[in-house]
Amino acid sequence: MKPFMHLIAAAAVTAAFSTSVIAQPAASAEAPDVLVKRISAEVIDSVKNDKAIQSGDRSKIMGLVNTKILPYVDAEKMTQQAAGRHWRTATPDQQKRLTTEFRNLLVYTYSGALSTIKNETVEFKPMRAAATDTDVEVRSQVNVARGEPITLNYRLAKNGNGWKIYDVNILGAWLVETYKSTFNSEISKTGVDGLIKRLADRNAQLASKPLAAPATNG
Repeated sequence: MKPFMHLIAAAAVTAAFSTSVIAQPAASAEAPDVLVKRISAEVIDSVKNDKAIQSGDRSKIMGLVNTKILPYVDAEKMTQQAAGRHWRTATPDQQKRLTTEFRNLLVYTYSGALSTIKNETVEFKPMRAAATDTDVEVRSQVNVARGEPITLNYRLAKNGNGWKIYDVNILGAWLVETYKSTFNSEISKTGVDGLIKRLADRNAQLASKPLAAPATNG
């Protein structure tokens, strides 16, 4: 998968698993496609104009994630969907720890892609949705210098704080479903605590390494 694709997917998804409380911007009135367009443009422009991010400065990359991405992702919905049926049987403490470790995994795995943006552009497709819809899909494609455009779609749900991203589709594969398969397999073998430990161990490995091009799962 193209590094740029990891950036956009991770930008939307990585942010979802922070437990920080961040002031919400006045975005509740924005249409979902307008919201995603704005986030994409702001992230791309920030990277292109910041040499520290391009060189892999971890603190600058995390600052970008915290300010430009975190407020627009539904953490609870994404975590529940990735855990699937196991979420309902997990204790509140397990849910909290799983959310934290999953967030850390995505941060470490995908942050390296922020430094790979070059001359790619994002083109959005017309959105077909009724004014009363509370769950929509925003479709786009990434135009690269060489090769065919790459499909990149977002799922958003509307809650009291406006529209929030809860899944990303890259080249036909929904990211939450990819993790759901991995999580289900691990929980079936070692339980929720086993999955949490696996994620924690992986995060410890990634934390000791420089930012690098990401993989799709842990």
